[in-house]
Amino acid sequence: MLRFLFPRLTAEPRPRSGLFAWVTAQARAPHWYLAGEVEDSIDGRFAMLATIAALASVRLEGAGEPGLKASVELTERFIEAMESEHREMGLGDPKLGRIVRKLVGSVGRRVELWRTVTHGADWTEATRESVYGRGQPSTRALERTAAELRKLWARLEATSADAVAEGLIR
Repeated sequence: MLRFLFPRLTAEPRPRSGLFAWVTAQARAPHWYLAGEVEDSIDGRFAMLATIAALASVRLEGAGEPGLKASVELTERFIEAMESEHREMGLGDPKLGRIVRKLVGSVGRRVELWRTVTHGADWTEATRESVYGRGQPSTRALERTAAELRKLWARLEATSADAVAEGLIR
């Protein structure tokens, strides 16, 4: 009834909100920050979120047109979340657009990186670049994080593209 009377006030479900929720939950897992030595900071958490979103996007891209559409919707949801988070941190409109563009570009670079990795490139070096940037994790933490990302990728590959698009990854 409210949807009929107040269509603009009744929120529609966001596309790919299930997938974005899954990506976010994976990025928040404590093992990345404890055993994986990912910096527990805004930058470290962003690196994990962007890395996992990039892996999900690469998986979806392999599913043809529906997968590409789902990948774009995931990116749009990611942008909405970044805008919202940065507004909560107090950034205003003049800086916000530039910062969000930079963050989205960072995800785009990770997508490019993981496209090559999922087709046989070195997971350890890609993990260093995607997750740690200029940081210097221990060899053990780097190898563990790379192994965990490989497991995550295996889960994405073992799940149908439609289920991935909905965030229903096994």
